[in-house]
Amino acid sequence: MAIGSRTHLTLYLTGGYLLLIVYASLYPLAGWRDSGGNPLDFLYAAWPRYYTDFDLATNVAVYLPFGLLCAAALRRRLPAVPAGLLATLLGSAVSLSMELLQNYLPDRVPSNLDLACNAAGALLGAWLGASKASYLLDEGRLADWRRKNLMRGYGVDLGVMLVAAWLLTQLSPESLLFGSGNLRLMLDLPPVQPFLAERFISVETTIAASGLLAAGLIVTLLLRRHARPLTIGLLLFAVLVKAATHGVLMGQAAALAWITPGNSTGMAIGLLLWWSATFLGIELQRAVAALALLFATVMVNVAPDNPYLQNTLNIWNPGQFLNFNGLTRLISSLWPFLALPWLMSYRPRTNDSDY
Repeated sequence: MAIGSRTHLTLYLTGGYLLLIVYASLYPLAGWRDSGGNPLDFLYAAWPRYYTDFDLATNVAVYLPFGLLCAAALRRRLPAVPAGLLATLLGSAVSLSMELLQNYLPDRVPSNLDLACNAAGALLGAWLGASKASYLLDEGRLADWRRKNLMRGYGVDLGVMLVAAWLLTQLSPESLLFGSGNLRLMLDLPPVQPFLAERFISVETTIAASGLLAAGLIVTLLLRRHARPLTIGLLLFAVLVKAATHGVLMGQAAALAWITPGNSTGMAIGLLLWWSATFLGIELQRAVAALALLFATVMVNVAPDNPYLQNTLNIWNPGQFLNFNGLTRLISSLWPFLALPWLMSYRPRTNDSDY
């Protein structure tokens, strides 16, 4: 794969991650007001009296990937030390901007401790990116695997980002299995139809089956070697992510509670449909994926609210996961509307296909 393609992927990831930081830092993006005070006062204030190790670690961890990605992108044009320093400055500037804007949000409190932890995370990430970027992107096993297994052509890098975003949608505890594009959830609209247990099983089945079919084909379309086993592995990983998220956020007892008869049947049907569709040509696979994506999105928006999820969320105190929950909700709501244009514009080199 050409170096330029890899550079594009790094830039796409950097820009995408920056947007995620902005959204999470300013969530819920409502109630803007001017308190009349000096927005820089928080820089000179004493450190907060109450904070936890979790808070500190989270603020470092969130900016570490941003520093790494910035340094990796800059390393193509600059020596290691200038690239690392500039990436650290960029990460610190982003953090400072977010803290300043939080002065104008009623639910947010700017903090000099958060800024310090964010800058430390950017510094650590920048050091890793500046010192290891060449190995990771050009010479390492990951780069070699990518050259051997991913398609070549227009849209491959964006497709990889879409798959990564799809995995993030599995972190949303409010989403049905493989169901995304819920505009009602995003816009806080009432359900279209009431909940009926016998009908909801079939709704779950159709959403899980069509969502798995669409996501599975998108992954398969990006691969030119070992497409079927690698896709199955990624789908299995997504299921494990879903279980781990429920276990961490809602307790171990809820880790597998989402595996209902409807979801189980939907996964089985979706796998069968996906396996059959992989024998089609690339153009037909794209068409099937697009139709499945449209169908799953429509079903998600007309589906009644799941009372299990509603009850769980009512008693769950998101606390420190509030921003995380808002972020995964946004990605889950927008994902199909980003994936569909990609399916229409994706142009792989068909002579590289090897299913």
